[in-house]
Amino acid sequence: MAVNLLSFFKPKPNRALPQLKFHNTLSGKLEVFESFNSTVRMYNCGPTAYDRQHIGNFFPSVVANILRRILEVWGYSVLEVNNITDFGHISEDEDTEDKMTKGLRREGLELNLKNMRALAEKYAELFFEDLPHLGIDPKKVQYPRASDYIPEQIALVKTLEQKGYAYKTSDGVYFDISKFPLYGKLGSINLMGQQAGARVEENPEKRNPYDFALWKLDRRLGWESPWGLGFPGWHTECVAMIFKLLGRQIDIHMGGIDLAPVHHNNEIAQAEAATGKQFVRYWIHNAHITVEGKKISKSIGNTVYLHNLVDRGLSPRSLRYWFLTGHYRSPTNFTWGAIEGADTALARLQRLFLELPPSGFAPDEKFLNDFYAAVADDLDMPRALARVWDLARDENISPTIKKSSLARADKILGLGLADARPIARLRVVERGDLPEEVRKLVAEREVARASRDFAHADDLRGQMATLGYAVEDTLSGPRITKK
Repeated sequence: MAVNLLSFFKPKPNRALPQLKFHNTLSGKLEVFESFNSTVRMYNCGPTAYDRQHIGNFFPSVVANILRRILEVWGYSVLEVNNITDFGHISEDEDTEDKMTKGLRREGLELNLKNMRALAEKYAELFFEDLPHLGIDPKKVQYPRASDYIPEQIALVKTLEQKGYAYKTSDGVYFDISKFPLYGKLGSINLMGQQAGARVEENPEKRNPYDFALWKLDRRLGWESPWGLGFPGWHTECVAMIFKLLGRQIDIHMGGIDLAPVHHNNEIAQAEAATGKQFVRYWIHNAHITVEGKKISKSIGNTVYLHNLVDRGLSPRSLRYWFLTGHYRSPTNFTWGAIEGADTALARLQRLFLELPPSGFAPDEKFLNDFYAAVADDLDMPRALARVWDLARDENISPTIKKSSLARADKILGLGLADARPIARLRVVERGDLPEEVRKLVAEREVARASRDFAHADDLRGQMATLGYAVEDTLSGPRITKK
C-alpha cells in the first residue's frame, strides 16, 4: 500500500488552543472552524488595479493577514490567494465604463489590452510596496492576474454551457439562475430586492433579470473565444482562478460585505453548477471603512492613502493598529484624530517593548489564554488588544515575562513591536514627550521637506542638534532620539 510520507510532515492543528469560531455569512451564524485538511486554502477578493489603493482597500488585506496569522499559530499551514483584476468590460457609455477603462482614460492611454496590463502592473506594484508597511508580507500570498487565466475562464463557461446552465444572446453568454435553485443562499438574498444589471448593463434578451454574464462580446477588443471576441464575466474570473490554484473546494473565501449579494452568490452558482459540490465552507466578510462619516470617494475628495499618513509624520503601521481597535464586521469611521491616537498608542507600546529586557522566559499563561480566547472568538481584536494593554500595565508581571508575552501576541497582531533598531532602545523619544521648542522644529522641518526645501530642513536639523536631539528620516516618519 502506497503511503504519502509528506503527510507525516504537515503541520497539525494545535488542539490545546481554544476552538476557532468564525461568523459564516453562509449560515449567518458563528461556527467552529474545521478545515478539509491541515492546509487551509483561503481566497480573498483583491483590488482592481486601476489606481493607487486607499486605506479602505487595505482593510480586507489586513483582516485576511490577521486570520492567516491566527491559523498559523493554531498549527495550520495556509495557502492564500488574493486576485488582481487587470481588465474590465468595455462600454460606449462613459458613465458606466469599468474602472480599468477609466484608469486608461485618466492617464491618456489608448484603450487596448497591452495598456490595461501595463496600468494594472503599475498600480499592483504600488499596492505591493504598501503592504509591508502594514505588516503584510506579499511573498507569502499568491496574487494572480485575471488576464493570465483566460483559457481557464473559457473552459469554465464551456462546462456550464454543456451542462445546460448557460445560454447565448446577441451580446454574450449568460448564466441561467432558474437552473440553480439555491441561487442567493449566501446571506439568504431575496431576489425581489436585488439590483439587476450589477457590473453589466441590462439586456432584454436575458431569460431572467438576475441572470449574469459569463462572457461579454465586444467587437473591438478582448480575447477570442468559441462565442466571439470579448471578455469573461467579472464573477467568472474568481471561480476559474480558485479552481486552478486552490481546487474545487476551499475552506475560506473572504471579501467586503458588499460583494456577498451579487458577486459571491454568482461565484457559488457557477462553481457548484460546474462541480456539484459545495464550493466554500466558510464565507467571511468584512464591513467597510468610512472617512469622516462618508463613503470613501474621489468625487467628494475624502480619499486617504497610506502616504498621506507618512506626510503627517504618522507611522503607516498605525493604520493596522487602528484597524485592530474595531471588529472586522462592524463599520468603522476614519478620522485624523483617531489615527493620531492610534499612532500615539502604537509608539508607546513599541517603546515599552523596546525598553523591556531581553527574555528567554515563557509568556504569562493567563494572559496568553485570554488573548487567544479573544482572537479565536471571530477575530475579536479589540478585546485582544485590551488584554495587551492590561498586560502592559500589570506591575505584578516581571519585565522579562511581559516581553515574551508581548512578542508572542505580536505574532498575531503584526504591529512590528520589535522592528525598531536595537541602538534606538531607551533613546527613542515620542513626539508628545519632546520639549515644545523641539516639537515646533520637527513640524517646521517636515513642512520644509514636503516643499523640497532641503537646505532649510538641514538648517533645522542643526538647530535640533544644538538642543541635544537627533532626527532620522524613515518611511514611518521622523525618528527623534535624545543624544
